[in-house]
Amino acid sequence: MIPGGGQPNMQQLLQQAQKMQQDLAKAQEELAQTEVDGQAGGGLVKATVTGSGDLRGLVIDPKAVDPDDTETLADLVVAAVQAATENAQQLQQEKLGPLTQGLGGMPGLPF
Repeated sequence: MIPGGGQPNMQQLLQQAQKMQQDLAKAQEELAQTEVDGQAGGGLVKATVTGSGDLRGLVIDPKAVDPDDTETLADLVVAAVQAATENAQQLQQEKLGPLTQGLGGMPGLPF
């Protein structure tokens, strides 16, 4: 219910919801096109991830490759991908946070 006893304007609510849906879709598309990086080992291993979390690239400096110690290289790869993924999650919060916060504040909706 709206203060004062009136009913919510359903057409206005629908328009607000459609605009939010369009804005959210646009932000998600931008995230899918944006790339962020993460690195490990002082930059010996670098990972590139899209804002939506898809791994796009991995660069390994030859200095990081020791045939007798592949375990360390694997750890560096995991750490670089994790760092890039965290950066992507932060980007998602920046882009989508303001849009999704409004979902609970629409008058007349039980959120």
